[in-house]
Amino acid sequence: MEYALHILVFVGIYIILAASLDLLAGHTGLLSIAHAAFYGLGAYTSALLTVKAGAPFLLGVLGGMFVAALLSLLVSLPSLRLIDDYFVIATFAFQMILFSIFNNWNELTGGPTGIPGIPEPSVIGWEVTSHLEFVVLAGVFAILAFLVVWRLTTGPFGRALHAIREDEVLAKSIGKNALRFKITVFAISSALAASAGSLYAHYITYIDPTSFTVMESILVISMVIIGGAGSLWGPLLGAFVLVTLPETLRFIGLPSAVAANLRQIIYGSLLVVMMMVRPQGLVGRYALGR
Repeated sequence: MEYALHILVFVGIYIILAASLDLLAGHTGLLSIAHAAFYGLGAYTSALLTVKAGAPFLLGVLGGMFVAALLSLLVSLPSLRLIDDYFVIATFAFQMILFSIFNNWNELTGGPTGIPGIPEPSVIGWEVTSHLEFVVLAGVFAILAFLVVWRLTTGPFGRALHAIREDEVLAKSIGKNALRFKITVFAISSALAASAGSLYAHYITYIDPTSFTVMESILVISMVIIGGAGSLWGPLLGAFVLVTLPETLRFIGLPSAVAANLRQIIYGSLLVVMMMVRPQGLVGRYALGR
């Protein structure tokens, strides 16, 4: 039972990550490989604020979201003037730079040894300690992230994003400031990813750079592709499938080393099949980038 609840906590965390990336990649057509970097920013900022400054959990979450949104401007202002593959390369570079900072700034981040002793969340007197309570907290965070994405993508703002995704030149010709929209949505997407990082840090109570590598970004991209880019429910379904399906390998009795490699094979196989058979994903209407 505890193991199932543990998996549900991670389902909630990855739903936030997938939904926030889909806001950027699926609805706006901007594929970023730096999502794990913003995920890590939220985790490290929240951990540092609570461990070293004694800040409460919610302040740590808000601090992580603010730092991620702020640093997203450093990436988006120059990078969003690039298009297609060049933008992807720019976000990849940022991912590698930030991972290097996490891994080498020993005085601040602890370097490869990470930050231990992160306190469990306390929300307005509610001490979150059990797995069931963490499932509830992760569910609340995931619902809030879903509502933010739903609100942004179903109104005039969302129609502008979709216009930019389909034909940016046309969107500009009818008076839409495409760069402003893209910078805004990049900041919101980064802040939502940071909130997932804060939740992860306070759930595990220990973080190190290995949780925020480029492979983590690729995993989140896989969730968006398999679930369906540009749809509200696609990233949720993709996160659920890619978190729960590999965990079934634990019940087959395979050695852990074999199961770990097989998990990567499953991810890759699902991606290949979906791109060949149904590039718009399980419940999506558009292929990624369209």
